[in-house]
Amino acid sequence: MSGDDSQQLYLQNDQPPGVPPLALTGERTLPDVPEENYWFQRHLAVYSWIGEQVGGLRVVDMACGEGYGSDLLAQAGAAEVVGIDANPEAFEHARLRYVRDNLRFVRTMAETYDESCDALVFLQTIEHVQDPAAVLARFRELVAGAPDAVVFVSTPNVLTLAPPGAERSGNPWHVYEYRPEEFSALCRVHFASVRILGLYHARKLALHARALRLGWDAVHARLGITERFYDRFTPAIDVRDFALRSASARELRGALDLVAVLRP
Repeated sequence: MSGDDSQQLYLQNDQPPGVPPLALTGERTLPDVPEENYWFQRHLAVYSWIGEQVGGLRVVDMACGEGYGSDLLAQAGAAEVVGIDANPEAFEHARLRYVRDNLRFVRTMAETYDESCDALVFLQTIEHVQDPAAVLARFRELVAGAPDAVVFVSTPNVLTLAPPGAERSGNPWHVYEYRPEEFSALCRVHFASVRILGLYHARKLALHARALRLGWDAVHARLGITERFYDRFTPAIDVRDFALRSASARELRGALDLVAVLRP
């Protein structure tokens, strides 16, 4: 659950015939990798919430990666979903694995995609971007003509992602990691309506976090059960172990991820 496992070579398990498994590199999260399940479910929790908001809309899932989120949005009732990713391996995997009448994938860059849409989704990617202001401005253009136009953008909160006292995490793929007030200010330059939600641990993850504060790390290490415990605990995590909710500015400082709901 620390994220360090992503530096090892893990391949997706049990892919459908003809679908090449992707390797976990740390750049994106993947389903079907038990060691990655915490991060996958953390992403999936936000996609699941967005799926409830986009019924009947034309949706672009920008930087869709493996494609699982695009598939969820299509299954949730969006009129059309277009998954966009520039990586050739991720694009080919997504195209082969996720097939629905209302879902297609396009291999291109966020900066060059030019089809209009009602809703645009850009999750856990803005921290990878060299010019986030230009990207947000482009997103506003893509949804500008839609009556129910909305853009969803998420990013990890550096205050909880980075080690205590550090300015940023050790993720080499991140260009910049945001504090809540920085993320909000960036969004407000380009969108008239900005609502920032926070993602938090719930259920067994909240209990686990409490146990860690009480010294659980030292206990499982002393008992020699660390590997056995997490081999069972991590794969059992699901979307219900996260909660996405409105929060005050003070509460957002403790959020795991920041989710912006933006309207022109």
